[in-house]
Amino acid sequence: MYRKFLLLLGVCSFLCVLAFSANAQTKILSGTVTDITDNSTLPGVNITDNTKSSTATTNAKGMYSITIPTSAKTVTFSFIGYSSKTLPVPAENTLNVTLSSASNTLDEVVVVSVGYGTLDKREVSSAITHVSSKDLLAVASNNPLMSLQGKVPGLNITNTAGADPNSSPSIQLRGVSSRNAGLGPLYVINGVPGGNIDNINQNDIESIDVLKGGAASAIYGTRGSNGVIIITTKRGSSQSRMFYDGYASFDYLTNRLENLSADEFIANRVQNKQGQDYKAKTNWLDEVTNSPAFAQKHTVQFSGGSAKTNYFASGDYRDANGIDLRAHKREYGARLTINHTTDNNMFVASLSVAPRMMKTNNADQGNFNNALTLNPTYPIFDSAGKYNYINTGFFSSNPVENANLIRSEGEIKELDMNGSLKMNILSNLSTTVTISEISRSLKNLDFSPSTLSSIVHDNKTTQTNFGKQEQQENDQKNLEWIGNYALDFGKNHFKVLGGYSYSLYNYKQFSAQNYDFPFDTYEWNNLGSGLYNGGAAGQGQSAVGSTQNGSTLISFFGRVNYDFNNRYILTASLRREGSSKFGTNNKWGNFPAVSAAWRLSEETFIKDKLPWVNELKIRADYGITGNQDFDNYKSLLLYGGAGYFPYNGQYYQVYGPSSNVNPDLSWEKSVNFNVGLDFSILKNRISGSLDYYIRTNKDLLADYSVPVPPNPQGRTFANVGTMKNYGIEFALSGEVIKQDDFGYNINLAFSYNRNKFISFSNELYNGGTFQDVAALPAPGSPGNIQRIQEGRSIGEFYTLRSAGVSDAGALLVYKKDGSIVQANLASEGDKQFVGNGLPKFIASMGNTFRYKRFDLSVFLRGTFGYKIFNTSAFYLGTPSSQTDANVLKSAYDSSSKYSLLKSGATTSIASDYFLENGSFLKIDNVSLGYRQPLKTKYLNSLKIYATGRNLHTFTKFKGGDPDLIQVNGLTPGVNTSLNYYPSTLQLIFGLQVTF
Repeated sequence: MYRKFLLLLGVCSFLCVLAFSANAQTKILSGTVTDITDNSTLPGVNITDNTKSSTATTNAKGMYSITIPTSAKTVTFSFIGYSSKTLPVPAENTLNVTLSSASNTLDEVVVVSVGYGTLDKREVSSAITHVSSKDLLAVASNNPLMSLQGKVPGLNITNTAGADPNSSPSIQLRGVSSRNAGLGPLYVINGVPGGNIDNINQNDIESIDVLKGGAASAIYGTRGSNGVIIITTKRGSSQSRMFYDGYASFDYLTNRLENLSADEFIANRVQNKQGQDYKAKTNWLDEVTNSPAFAQKHTVQFSGGSAKTNYFASGDYRDANGIDLRAHKREYGARLTINHTTDNNMFVASLSVAPRMMKTNNADQGNFNNALTLNPTYPIFDSAGKYNYINTGFFSSNPVENANLIRSEGEIKELDMNGSLKMNILSNLSTTVTISEISRSLKNLDFSPSTLSSIVHDNKTTQTNFGKQEQQENDQKNLEWIGNYALDFGKNHFKVLGGYSYSLYNYKQFSAQNYDFPFDTYEWNNLGSGLYNGGAAGQGQSAVGSTQNGSTLISFFGRVNYDFNNRYILTASLRREGSSKFGTNNKWGNFPAVSAAWRLSEETFIKDKLPWVNELKIRADYGITGNQDFDNYKSLLLYGGAGYFPYNGQYYQVYGPSSNVNPDLSWEKSVNFNVGLDFSILKNRISGSLDYYIRTNKDLLADYSVPVPPNPQGRTFANVGTMKNYGIEFALSGEVIKQDDFGYNINLAFSYNRNKFISFSNELYNGGTFQDVAALPAPGSPGNIQRIQEGRSIGEFYTLRSAGVSDAGALLVYKKDGSIVQANLASEGDKQFVGNGLPKFIASMGNTFRYKRFDLSVFLRGTFGYKIFNTSAFYLGTPSSQTDANVLKSAYDSSSKYSLLKSGATTSIASDYFLENGSFLKIDNVSLGYRQPLKTKYLNSLKIYATGRNLHTFTKFKGGDPDLIQVNGLTPGVNTSLNYYPSTLQLIFGLQVTF
């Protein structure tokens, strides 16, 4: 018993010694973490030591306490939106820390998405532009990429109807790349290619990476020719956080087209027998305008969890009106991302779900042009108080009636889902399987009532009211399996990627329509009650329609990243891809790429002699990409209806070949070369990049004439043409002033692009040497005003060359021999190349000011060196415009050259008389914000902000806002439609709260 007691006493004593020894080997460090700008405390900051033995988080008052081993050398403080700071462990037990916002430093580590992975920006050897969420513009827009407008050199984003809440921008990278395939980039959302860009809330975006170089885009094979935009949304962390952002916006007409008032119309048109006076005074443009157009949006975000399991949840609501009477959109969206890591770090699972529902009223984008051209002395309502029947002017309809009575609506449902499982086999070897589905359902609903003035006036008994429903279903299923292996061998560093991808696309469409319903109240909800059956008597083929088509894409890909001593970088990749869209002889293709970079700043001759150079890297890349963005089944022999055959008094539908088979149909191929320079100097206060690129697009797709027989049809869809784009891109960022209380940053972006169409023909297909495009509509027969010709650029205007105006007010032009004749006496053979609608330069300048808790940003954007055809002046801007139609004020303004064209003999004859300088500089975005830290148990911080968009445009163009004229695509610099949707000045007032 005594011995047991001594043994127990000895064990207890030993344990006490161990406990004391262990306690002696640790240290408790405490302190407070604050914001360097205003000394406000920062709750939720993560603290860890270099041994990673323990972690801690600051409390609501910014205070922390962490137990670290005495062997720890440093402690790191990290917080979302702030630059991490690593400090040596002090001798004392107190360490107070100040953190600075990440937006105030340029030396932070930037992680860039490069497709199927990420790299430190310093390791990138291809042309990629990285934009973080803090650098996006404050916008109230339908598409989140409008916040990127002007930010990325070479990426041109235009929206010709920005005040329509349902509009989508045109997005083009490094110039036009195709004749008949898609021109837009591939969107990769959280690693999943082909995502719904409309299903992204701007507040959820963490970063955007634009893959411009062919070596970066080639990893996506047949979908990489037009560039790749990778969007990474926010994810959860161990920091618990709740965030709210809400704004209200107001759109006001600006830079609008001005037509004659009723008094001016009487004085100038009626008195000259070019119109009638109906005794009213109607401002049709004001009557169809909803100004200011109001919109609101609210976003709530939640994130939190632990280091092993965390989540991010977001919900948003938007309600927006258009500047016209009809356009409206209401949408609800959500996003949930959950990440889980097992205790042994062997498995990492992620799940993301993003549903969105939208209800739209579609704008009638021709209604404004209708209002511009209507006789202003015509009343809206007749003597009985009903909408007036209008049969004069260009369009012969009442735009106020159309906007209020004709309905065009949409119901859209989107759902993005993806789940991944990553297995960390070794510390340097992992494999990941990702399954995803991207679906979009669209229902179009249209109805015209029987009470329209045109129907009542004509006493119609058939084809009175009209209803239609259309259902579209798009679905994309993906399976991707990738493996990553990393190896460090001395100064040699390898990263190896290999993967497999399978994508299945499916599209379904069904529509039904009818006329003559017994009640207008049925609208589109009882199509079977209609009597007309949608077609000719006894044949209702146009009453219903349906289709389904799909395609499959299979890929194998690999990439190797190598660097020696963080100095010499080499990347090579190869994708082998097959698509069901291609012909039997060309199902599979290879897409190789290689890029290299030399970090001169790591060389001793730079470090020693130029210590102010922090980063200097030259790089070059080469890659082959493809474009398979064209309709399914184009390579196959298809059958379709070929009329009716009479037999025994009955007519029978017959079928026959409707297309030609093309076993050689393939993807459009782009050969890309890029050389660039990245630099950062003066302690990273100035940084930038310079790129020169050449992209040659081969095997362009188009329909070509073929003999019949042996072909059943006279046109075959084939790969033939060749086109080239080349240009220069430059980006510069600088911290001009960097002080605790005041800072000023500047960002510049510049791009120069030129285009050359090389060939329409090859050995099999002869496409001629030119193609006339950009046909102008009636009234009159203006014809085509642009020509795509071998050896010349896209966007070349090809019209008669003006020689002034005769004394009689007729347009004079030059013939090919140099003689001058009246325009109506010239021929097609007298047309000449007279200018180009493709901008040479696109530039922007962002200025960000910070003073204590205030921040101010001023963003300027401009497009330069191109011509615009003034379509509105051509149709509405001269005294000789159509009788009894209203015209622009410029028609009778003696200072306007268009007022000279008084002769009807040369009306509707296009010439360079209507070409104007399209260059403009725009005060595009000005935003002012104030942030107030709050030391309460409910709120951490509050920010209020106000933003003005499209505040002023400096331009010589007389046709309204030149930014409304599309410069992307095959016909830049001309609006080939009479539709007109006005430009707006937008004011945004917002509130952000962090809980």
